[in-house]
Amino acid sequence: MRTTVVAVVMVMLCVMMAHADMKPQRDFNLQRFAGKWYRLGLAYDSPAFVPYRDKLKASMGMITPLPNGNVNLTMWDATTVGCQIKVYQYEKTTVPGQFTYFSTRHNMVKDVTVVDTNYTEYALVHKHKAFNREYTQVALYGRSQTVRTDVIQRFKAFALSRGFPRESILTPPPAGNCPPSGSRR
Repeated sequence: MRTTVVAVVMVMLCVMMAHADMKPQRDFNLQRFAGKWYRLGLAYDSPAFVPYRDKLKASMGMITPLPNGNVNLTMWDATTVGCQIKVYQYEKTTVPGQFTYFSTRHNMVKDVTVVDTNYTEYALVHKHKAFNREYTQVALYGRSQTVRTDVIQRFKAFALSRGFPRESILTPPPAGNCPPSGSRR
């Protein structure tokens, strides 16, 4: 019993340390990061995600900086009931490139870190939450609906380095007309 407790504590410490070492993009510039992004890749370690893997489509988001340094993220996701719009409010932290937001779906605060971006082509974003256990998500965003193969490989290598199994790393197909053509900015 004692060995099991020690093992559980060690695993929890390793997970917390792995999250603690997540560093944002050096000299992160929110104004350059603002604008339209497409979520082209996703790695997610939640067991609840498994049934939806084959239904996932690339989605589009709009990052809008606010005067106080916070961010609005509007996402359009293709779902089985149509194109759904969601708005998230990310609060800045003391570290540029790191944000928190309150998930009404999970009723908890999540951490978001922009890990790597060149601002004009791609971004790697890391999300983390503690919910009965630690859950982590890594997303690849692109300024267009396609990115170079080496960018996709960088995303996959990053996800693997964070402990994601290969089968949890996805690059979903485009969503079609989501958002509808008139909604795109």
